[in-house]
Amino acid sequence: MIARSTFPALGGEATVAAEERWLDLARRAVEAEVRAIDEVCSRFRPDSELSLLNGAAGRSFSASPLLIQALEAALRAARQTGGAVDPTVGGAMLRIGYDDDFEVLPEQRPAAPLRPLPVQGWRVVQLDSARRTVKVPEGVSLDLGATAKALAADRAAAAAYQAAGAGGTGVLVSLSGDLAAAGPSPSDGWTVLLAEDHRGAPDGAGPRITIRSGGVATSGTGVRRWRVGGEERHHLVDPRTGLPARSRWRTVSVAAASCVDANAASTAAIVMSESAEEWLLARRLPARLVGTSGEVRVIGGWPPDQPA
Repeated sequence: MIARSTFPALGGEATVAAEERWLDLARRAVEAEVRAIDEVCSRFRPDSELSLLNGAAGRSFSASPLLIQALEAALRAARQTGGAVDPTVGGAMLRIGYDDDFEVLPEQRPAAPLRPLPVQGWRVVQLDSARRTVKVPEGVSLDLGATAKALAADRAAAAAYQAAGAGGTGVLVSLSGDLAAAGPSPSDGWTVLLAEDHRGAPDGAGPRITIRSGGVATSGTGVRRWRVGGEERHHLVDPRTGLPARSRWRTVSVAAASCVDANAASTAAIVMSESAEEWLLARRLPARLVGTSGEVRVIGGWPPDQPA
């Protein structure tokens, strides 16, 4: 019988689903992976490896294998999306007011007008994976939020499956809506709820899909929001302006071979706005797009909504 366990993780919630007798082992494996990603990639921990890299002031930095993997994932996402998803948005995140874990951000801040300021761009990151070194120009700050959580989901699912592998059971991991599956799925697949707010109950109302492998990610502008003066802001930055993306879409869900690829595509689609559908179709990525007025588009073989 499939069971699930939920616990706080990375500023949201983690859910692990596995055969009941292996659930405890799977959860412990997921907890270890989430903890490792947080210690290495968090922008909000002054002791994280990413914070130390951002403070290296242009000097060559010796990185751990996990940070190297996270940077490789971020740079790959930047290449695949033509820079729509870019890890050099760290400074822009600070400018727009996303300077702490979202759970402790004030809902209202004093007025602070912003002008467009494009980010320097992912090509300035000098990564030598073989030597495990990275250099970022002074004044450039990295943010791995667009890919690190998805990487954590992929790694956690693989680790949980390995931990529970003696029984040949597969696992599904969700990190605040970033989903990754590993191992054999149940006979009827993994059924998951699509929600614009990842804090909703997994058995709540809404459309559902079934997956057997790979990853699914949902990006949106409706949840992580705050006000600065009379202006409402969200956390998805357009690298071309350094400002919160102005998009036709409020939520985009994408299925791909991995959660990292799905997350990069869903985030890029928000930033790309009007050109998102053409870009997704060219890459044969199934997607569900919800417009700012609530209209729903499904493309690339994504099934029509089937409410519970």
